[in-house]
Amino acid sequence: MALLLRAAGRHCLRNPRVPALGARWIVPMATSAKEEMDRFWKKNERLNRPLSPHLTIYGWSLPMAMSVLHRGTGATLSAGISMFAVAALLLPGDFTFYVDLFRNMDLPRALIYAGKFSVCFPFAYHTWNGVRHLAWDSGSALKLPQVEKTGYLVLALTFATCAGLAAM
Repeated sequence: MALLLRAAGRHCLRNPRVPALGARWIVPMATSAKEEMDRFWKKNERLNRPLSPHLTIYGWSLPMAMSVLHRGTGATLSAGISMFAVAALLLPGDFTFYVDLFRNMDLPRALIYAGKFSVCFPFAYHTWNGVRHLAWDSGSALKLPQVEKTGYLVLALTFATCAGLAAM
């Protein structure tokens, strides 16, 4: 079937007089791509538009910031897990050796808590925001006020989860 469709498509491309997808006849474009791009850039210059949208144009909103943070925590988790796996393969000693090493450093409680919190944050945020995305996939909570409310709920759950786990 795929070969038949491919052959038919090639035949249509070679012969511009063959009707394609409901069109009576394929008609060549009146302008070239270069002319279209020139017209596009002249219009942008006339309207004083920037070359491309950038962060100084947009007002940051909670959903926008949370989307950026979700992508960032995903990348952080991927990099962190990869580095942990490489370290487990290459470093001498086992996991308990390194746990004992940190315990023997006698670090201040606040520094240990901050370290645990910062390690926990990407896991907790990415997980809770993933649950929110699953709710969106079901078609619920898609209106902007609901998106904002669920955003604040995700942030509250993230900080509560991290605070609880860091306190252990």
